[in-house]
Amino acid sequence: MLLDPLANSLSIIKNAEKSGKPECILKPASKLIGNTLRVFYKKGYIGEFEFIEDGHGGRFKVNLIGKINNCGVIKPRFSVKMEEFNVWEERYLPAKNVGSMIISTPKGIISHQEAEDLNTGGVLIAFVY
Repeated sequence: MLLDPLANSLSIIKNAEKSGKPECILKPASKLIGNTLRVFYKKGYIGEFEFIEDGHGGRFKVNLIGKINNCGVIKPRFSVKMEEFNVWEERYLPAKNVGSMIISTPKGIISHQEAEDLNTGGVLIAFVY
């Protein structure tokens, strides 16, 4: 039984990266997973990805480029103010300005760097470096 599709998807990505595979398939697909993949793509951690409708919730085909060392979800999903990003960055990322935390904000799912630029807080969802 699948309890957390995002955690399952990030675990598949991490394992495929470590084994050197050029691509992986994530299923089932959701808007949250798609938006998280979009942030990964914009930050340069993955290559192109596409949604494939299969009649069972869909799936994502993700091209991997070997840039991910670690990624995962942040549970429980902590609410965070813009001023607190440094505290959470120290907790989940290996060094200052290395990697990104993915945050759900009123302006959409974005990285913590973009949230600082937009001067907004949100809910921590995932991290990648």
